[in-house]
Amino acid sequence: MVQKSGLLFSLSLFLMYFSMSCSEENIEKTPDISNISIDFKVRRFEKELFQADTLNFNKELAQIKEKDTEFAEIYFNQILGANDLQIAPQGEEKYLIGFTHYKEVRKLYDTIQNIYAIFDPIESDFQTAFKYFKYYFPEKPTPKVTTFISEFSLGNFIYGENNLAVGLDFYLGSNFPYQQKNPQNPNFSAYLTRSFNVDHLVSKTLQPLVDDLIPPPATDYLLALMIREGKKLYVQDKLLPSTHDSIIMEVSAQQWDWLVDNEKEIFSFFLQESLFYDSNWQKIRKYVEYSPNSPGMPIEAPGRTGAWLGWQIVKALMKKNPSLTLTEMIQRVDAKQFLTDSGYKPPRK
Repeated sequence: MVQKSGLLFSLSLFLMYFSMSCSEENIEKTPDISNISIDFKVRRFEKELFQADTLNFNKELAQIKEKDTEFAEIYFNQILGANDLQIAPQGEEKYLIGFTHYKEVRKLYDTIQNIYAIFDPIESDFQTAFKYFKYYFPEKPTPKVTTFISEFSLGNFIYGENNLAVGLDFYLGSNFPYQQKNPQNPNFSAYLTRSFNVDHLVSKTLQPLVDDLIPPPATDYLLALMIREGKKLYVQDKLLPSTHDSIIMEVSAQQWDWLVDNEKEIFSFFLQESLFYDSNWQKIRKYVEYSPNSPGMPIEAPGRTGAWLGWQIVKALMKKNPSLTLTEMIQRVDAKQFLTDSGYKPPRK
């Protein structure tokens, strides 16, 4: 089952960014993974498909499918609809040859190959993240990562046993004209496309994996939703300790600073507005879902302020209970008790 959950860059700037964005607090507390060994390599599926010889396409397509039959079934059947007679009346082979040679799709493929000609730094970041994953969740299989092109229909999904797929057409840079491709698509709103870039690729790709680890909340009131989102952000941060927290949260540096500077005010707002135990989805959703803003808060406040506060509550619980494992923390689904046990109090200025 697919779980969905998204230009040119300089390699030197890319490496510089990540070296500067490390959180000193996270680095000091990261476990030693130097002795952890995993078998991992990113599969560039889109390159295999687009470079297939059209004169021998049927044979090469069979070989492509054989490498990962589960991904191939999802990609060819569910995403592209290559075996749907209404979409591909001439059959799968002719449809796929047409798809890979269609002018706009080919242009998209060339753009992706230009941006992601050098994939080693990204692959290294995935490998490090999965070593941490093995450290914290040793019973879980190490994920595989497969890249693909869907012509802007799907950014990430999880399939099989923790395997991840990433649509590279959702990571072409915040300046790429996404809205021109489909002006009516809410996924191409500016507050979302600002994270459609290489800096966010690994973090966003891990989201379905992390989401799959966290059980649903026991209730549908805001506090329960906040803590579940906080758990996800906390686990993701543990898998990517050298990634700046603003990237984990998918907010700008200015928005991150606002969140940190206004933690006490955010907590007071939810308290004064009696939102913690409110279950009116239309009223509370922007506090935990992607949104350009948080209703009732200053214009500087991003969406998902409730998720961010949930992250702080999880941090407080883990700091108070250093022997608690991630798995044990994740399984605590009573939100009210979780808050009580955390002893969370917003910092005084």
